[in-house]
Amino acid sequence: MIVTALTKLGGVTDDAMRFFREFARAPLSVGAIAPSSPVLARHICATVPEGGDPVVVELGPGTGAFTGVIQRRLAGRGHHLAVELNPVFAARLADRYPGLDVAVSDAAHLSDLLDARGLGPADAIVSGLPWAAFSAHRQGSVLDAVRRALAPGGAFTTFAYVHALWAPPARRLRSALRAAFEEVVVGRTVWRNVPPALVYHARRPRALAPA
Repeated sequence: MIVTALTKLGGVTDDAMRFFREFARAPLSVGAIAPSSPVLARHICATVPEGGDPVVVELGPGTGAFTGVIQRRLAGRGHHLAVELNPVFAARLADRYPGLDVAVSDAAHLSDLLDARGLGPADAIVSGLPWAAFSAHRQGSVLDAVRRALAPGGAFTTFAYVHALWAPPARRLRSALRAAFEEVVVGRTVWRNVPPALVYHARRPRALAPA
């Protein structure tokens, strides 16, 4: 069934098989059975600036479904930082995109990663993280890291699977996004994805409460 669905969306690629193997090995950290489709990638990456020298952060890039789109939009400009916890995926990304800055790290450490590179706040943060596999505490810690790292005029984009929208983790994510950002816009459903997904576009991060 999985192979049939992937074939309809463009074939069973090496990346798809690698992704499925990593999912089978660690389903809670990978969080999906297949890479995101090119259609979803275009929607997710639409907020990456096509001018200037932006700082763009990609969280949980996996096998690079969004990475190639971001690289094409940047066309050699700015700084593209990919934060990937899975070393297999990270090594593959570094091989495929020699100019990409790949950090094998936790997304919750984003501010430290930017500081270590002498970079300012991110103009765009794109997420492929498996939010449905995260606890409430984990969702909160990553969103706090995004708020700290995002420029006031920047954009944060992520997605959720349609079939799981009413599950507790998905409801938590929606509530957490609205608490973290002044503006959260829900994009159209992307049916050409396995599973179908919708995109959240979030802007104007709210100030964090004092520690």
